[in-house]
Amino acid sequence: MMSGLSVTRQRTGWSFFLGALLVLIGLVVLGNAVIATTVSIVFLGWMLLIAGIAGLVAAVLSVGSGGVWSAAIGGGVCFVVGAMCLRHTDAAAVTLTLIMGALFLLGGLVRLVAAGVSPEHRWPLLFSGAVSTLLGLAVLFNLFDASRALLGVLLGIQTVVEGITMILIGRVTVMAEPTEDLAYGRPV
Repeated sequence: MMSGLSVTRQRTGWSFFLGALLVLIGLVVLGNAVIATTVSIVFLGWMLLIAGIAGLVAAVLSVGSGGVWSAAIGGGVCFVVGAMCLRHTDAAAVTLTLIMGALFLLGGLVRLVAAGVSPEHRWPLLFSGAVSTLLGLAVLFNLFDASRALLGVLLGIQTVVEGITMILIGRVTVMAEPTEDLAYGRPV
């Protein structure tokens, strides 16, 4: 049984340097969001292609021991999706942008509904729900324009935020704290 989590942080010169480097890389990505979108789609395509090949090899190697079909189907799907991402990067960018726009819209609507039932957190939920809903609608109504840059912008923002977090907090480690097993009175 676990009673909680232990969070430790370590702030060193290296974490400051790495955080500053991440901020710099994030700003470069934000300055070249269209290129970053294309690079991230190609990277995703190669990762899916490699995962598909690994899944198909695992299926061949596990013939006779069960689980062949799930490995073969999973490997085949990853291989085909990876090949499609590499062959049609623009279509892949539009597809991922459509998914992200739908997620923004759905998340915003859920927060707006939650604001109606949670009076103590109403205003933050209303604000974040409205922003997410508007962002989702903006992405979905401008799907083809947004698809060229959205993934790159999100990647750049995430990289900048990770860098700032690393500068301010350092490296964070989260570990589960063991407790006594109540049935036997011994540490787990």
